[in-house]
Amino acid sequence: MDIEDYFSRIGYKGLRGKPDMETLTAILQLQIRAVPFENLSIHCGEAIELNLEAIYHKIVRKNRGGWCMELNQLLFWALTTIGYEVAMLAAKVYSVPEERYCEKASHLLLLVTVEGKAYIVDSGFGIAFYQMWQPIELVSGKDQPQSPGIFRLTEDNGTWHFGKVNRKSSSTRQMLSILGKRDYRKIYSFTLEPHTIEDFCYVNKYLQTAPESVFTQNSICCLRTLEGSSTLIGWTLITVTFDYKDDTDLMTSMTVKDEDIGKILREKFNIVLERKFVPCSSKAMTFSD
Repeated sequence: MDIEDYFSRIGYKGLRGKPDMETLTAILQLQIRAVPFENLSIHCGEAIELNLEAIYHKIVRKNRGGWCMELNQLLFWALTTIGYEVAMLAAKVYSVPEERYCEKASHLLLLVTVEGKAYIVDSGFGIAFYQMWQPIELVSGKDQPQSPGIFRLTEDNGTWHFGKVNRKSSSTRQMLSILGKRDYRKIYSFTLEPHTIEDFCYVNKYLQTAPESVFTQNSICCLRTLEGSSTLIGWTLITVTFDYKDDTDLMTSMTVKDEDIGKILREKFNIVLERKFVPCSSKAMTFSD
């Protein structure tokens, strides 16, 4: 594995060996704009592996994306390689329909210490509205505005809660089952207990095999752009522009024909699949009310 090849994959041309906030922010932003969050392997009959070399081969050499356990593990490797102090953390994702955090931690995120301050860094959250674009300082109760909106961390007895203040949306066909109706949306909760990638082996297998998993029920590919994001869920292509006017996000969607799926993946996400891809979507992941 070569860090220069990783930098080439994400388009990073900045300074090497300077583990400061500017470099950390640049690498995070470039990775989320170059490497999609996607679970297409599941719907191509491929297994998602947590071996770092397999992840590097898939994302760097084959120009694919991945989900949080792949994306953030690759980012962990890159950041530690150039001198950052990084730890893996495990988060419980908030379920809007059930109005609670999931019982098991299924999301991998990173804790990065820079110049004595701790930051949450996450390059692998699948819902475009709640993907951070900059590191989030580990401070309770502080509003941290970014292009997607205002993020906030709160701490309670050692458990941290991550959420975001929603903007208005210009579209009435919102994904209400995911976005939620309240102004403030809980995203996930976590503790600062360090984890290893081995701690995620069970959930990695479960999420790609269980019939009730949102990832077996839906094929997802999401890439951040300078203005917002593009997301393909099943046959629905969703484009988001953040804060396009008057504190309002613009969201549009269109249905893609089977014969155009490959073209969309190639042109919008720079992905060419080697195996037959079978799109899939459930009602919970559509943009209809």
